[in-house]
Amino acid sequence: MTSAQVDQDRDGNEAVRADGSEGGEGYQRGLGARQIQMIAIGGAIGTGLFLGAGKGISKAGPSLILAYAVAGVVIFLIMRALGELLMYRPVSGSFSEYAREFIGPFAGFVTGWTYWLFWVVTGITEVTAAASYMTYWFDIPQWVSALIFTVVLYGANLISVKLFGELEFWFSMVKVTAIIGMILICAGILTIGFSDAGDTASVAHLWNQGGFFPHGVGDTLMTLQMVMFAFLAVELVGVTAGESKDPKTVLPKAINTVPWRIAVFYVGALIMILSVVPWTSFSPGVSPFVAAFEKMGLAAGAGIVNFVVLTAALSSCNSGMYSTGRMLRDLALNGQGPKFFTRLTRSGTPLVGTTVSAALMLVGVWINYQWPGKAFDYVVSFATISGMWAWIVILVCQIRYRAKADRGELPQSEFRAPGAPWTSWFALAFIGMVIVLMGIDEDARVSLYCAPLWGLVLAVSYLVLKRRNPEAAAFSKR
Repeated sequence: MTSAQVDQDRDGNEAVRADGSEGGEGYQRGLGARQIQMIAIGGAIGTGLFLGAGKGISKAGPSLILAYAVAGVVIFLIMRALGELLMYRPVSGSFSEYAREFIGPFAGFVTGWTYWLFWVVTGITEVTAAASYMTYWFDIPQWVSALIFTVVLYGANLISVKLFGELEFWFSMVKVTAIIGMILICAGILTIGFSDAGDTASVAHLWNQGGFFPHGVGDTLMTLQMVMFAFLAVELVGVTAGESKDPKTVLPKAINTVPWRIAVFYVGALIMILSVVPWTSFSPGVSPFVAAFEKMGLAAGAGIVNFVVLTAALSSCNSGMYSTGRMLRDLALNGQGPKFFTRLTRSGTPLVGTTVSAALMLVGVWINYQWPGKAFDYVVSFATISGMWAWIVILVCQIRYRAKADRGELPQSEFRAPGAPWTSWFALAFIGMVIVLMGIDEDARVSLYCAPLWGLVLAVSYLVLKRRNPEAAAFSKR
């Protein structure tokens, strides 16, 4: 089946069509090209850049730019691998569906529940972060803001997928505008010399403050884990496949914009900031954007960046609301989750799955308020390794799909990943290296401790499921 031929599922029922308004999954194709493009752009821009880059700069100096560039190439390879799968069969909940088809039912079970947990935990941290950002302007209890944000985003996700897409479009627009504005301001300082940083701004800052690798290549390698974490959620565009108006056209365009997005928003922004302000002026835990505005003498900058970071957090929470409901429904449709998760509203949104996920996000906010200690930090750190699991699954599935397609067992995708399967093997090796680096780093090692525990929970759950419902271990119930 090609994306244009998916008119029937394996049992002969109507399924997702690439050009139809609605498919067998029951979803409505309410996401247009404009929204898909901005979801793809926004997925690569989050608090990992606005806040996390400060720690990376203090650890690696200007060489962090190279780390983002190299990791960006790997992310593009992952996205092209995903694109090849999406054009073969564009479905909502794509990661678990592909894992189920090309690896096995248990892999689909693990991938679906792990990606769901990733977004629940991410939603918990982001809505809590958003509430803390509100205290910059208003003296109100943090839990009040968290409650309001969660309820508003939950309501928006239940109304229609189009409203979700519209919210994400404007969230992403704010982030994109902020970064482009920062780049233009820095360019003006470098060329015209205005602001407090005008007399000292110079591209030479990239190599004059201890060299391009001030702490050595080893410390630069150690930042790769932080860099990869910043790109988590870029794969969200794959979850939108089942609700895109024209996935055959829109998704390849969105995926092919990955290189310039990373080049402009990560590499370009850091080059400009570190040229205007020496890397030695930045410190961990402080947004490099806020620090740069302060060094430039632009008083309003801190408030602007706080608004942008607030928007980034709400965008991530909004995406979490969207993806968790779809993942739970996909699991339920394949007998790997409770049947009540299959229910849709009249507007085609997964009511129960989204409601349960939103409720857990609220519980997480309460836990964070009551016990903001190490236990909660451990759960948060697990989100990183669970997000990378989706990338591993995408690459493995693409390698297996390409092998079958080359043998003539499956139709060739209309959007083939360049250099595959070798590029996919390279990306897998790179992710493996990052995981090893996580094991070396004491701060990140806790993520690897959590993964086996979660794997054990899933293994036991699957055995119970298999005993109660043997059909769940079949290829797919669709």
